[in-house]
Amino acid sequence: MKKNFVLDTNVLLHDPAAMTGFADNNVCVPIYVIEEIDNFKKELSELGRNAREISRNLDKYRALGNIGQGVELESGGSVRVLFSSRHDVMDSEIIHRDINLSHVMDRLIMGTALELKMAEPDVPLVFVTKDTNLRIRAEAMGLTAVDYDKENKDVSELYTGTGELLLEGDMIAEFFRVGHVAIPAGVKNLFQNQYILIRNATNPSQSALARASTKDGRFHKTVEVRDSVWGIKPRNKEQHFAFDALLRDDISLVTLIGKAGTGKTLLAIAAGLQKVTDEQVFTRMLVSRPIFPMGRDIGYLPGDVEEKLNPWMQPIHDNLELLMGFNKQDRRSNRSPRELMDMNMIKVEPLTYIRGRSIPNQYMIVDEAQNLTPHEVKTILTRVGEGTKIVLTGDPYQIDNPYVDSVNNGLVYIAEKFKDSEIAATVTLTKGERSKLAELAANLL
Repeated sequence: MKKNFVLDTNVLLHDPAAMTGFADNNVCVPIYVIEEIDNFKKELSELGRNAREISRNLDKYRALGNIGQGVELESGGSVRVLFSSRHDVMDSEIIHRDINLSHVMDRLIMGTALELKMAEPDVPLVFVTKDTNLRIRAEAMGLTAVDYDKENKDVSELYTGTGELLLEGDMIAEFFRVGHVAIPAGVKNLFQNQYILIRNATNPSQSALARASTKDGRFHKTVEVRDSVWGIKPRNKEQHFAFDALLRDDISLVTLIGKAGTGKTLLAIAAGLQKVTDEQVFTRMLVSRPIFPMGRDIGYLPGDVEEKLNPWMQPIHDNLELLMGFNKQDRRSNRSPRELMDMNMIKVEPLTYIRGRSIPNQYMIVDEAQNLTPHEVKTILTRVGEGTKIVLTGDPYQIDNPYVDSVNNGLVYIAEKFKDSEIAATVTLTKGERSKLAELAANLL
């Protein structure tokens, strides 16, 4: 039996194509959702772009038939705009009292869904919203409410980029002798550039770090970090894996996923400095973070562009100062981060104005990428020019953007989509190395 799926505003702003994602069921958009979307259409942000796309899609369906009665979709379902036949006087009075308008609109949207449920009692109705509190309110009012999860996965099921495998002793010996070994025929579900801890099946204490290549059917040794990388040495196997991905020139896209204190940003910047200043593989290291939300004008803060960016970019400067401090007596000749910036070897920029640019021959780091939507990450990746390496870092459990979640954010979206690409690698870091207190806080709080 077909169902009626009533969509909340945040679902469409999160994914403008959501109306086509419910198979042969009926997609219903309350008129109040369209009114809320109208408030975003003039914004220059990602929300504004999505709002305009939603309006264009609905206008396209309107041209095909009566949008109030329902327009058939290619999937066999339909889309229609719901109008309420009742006028809630109380809500009108609340609006005039300057009470929180978003709460009023939520009540009107749910009221429209309830009216549809009463009008069509034989058709199951599902209210779809990414707002946790609104799902609770909807269930309390008798509606079946669900989150919008396009991937339909739990965060624990997402690709980590790492694994562990037992091999026979002779294979381990061959691996140490020649630096690679054939992947056993019985081993399945490996992805290109997946990092594996291989152990001796008869002597588990004997182990090695390897990178799987499904292209040639072999496990390969990871890059050996004999000397520190700008003062940083890997402290656990995941950090070894991360350095391998960060320092390999044949890997152009790296996603580093992990909780606070695991070293994601520090490792990425250290590897970037190595590639830019020491090996001179890239002309510049470009470091960027989303100014939340991506697209908000930084003109709200006083000062020039650099001064406006400081509150958002201070974590980057902290990491740079830490790395430079490790090398004051080394061959850096007491260089400071400011000196490298003045030499145009390091550049710190917001993501706000990246659309339309081309970025060739640079080592690009996008920090806090979990706050980006899949479309925003696509926009960033399509700016990458020839010879550029891009590193995305973030923690899917620390999201500030109300329009993405731990599964449907840009960071894990890219990790999933590129998990079998020969030019991409993902590493999930699990052990905190910032301090004992930071690790304990991350685990207990």
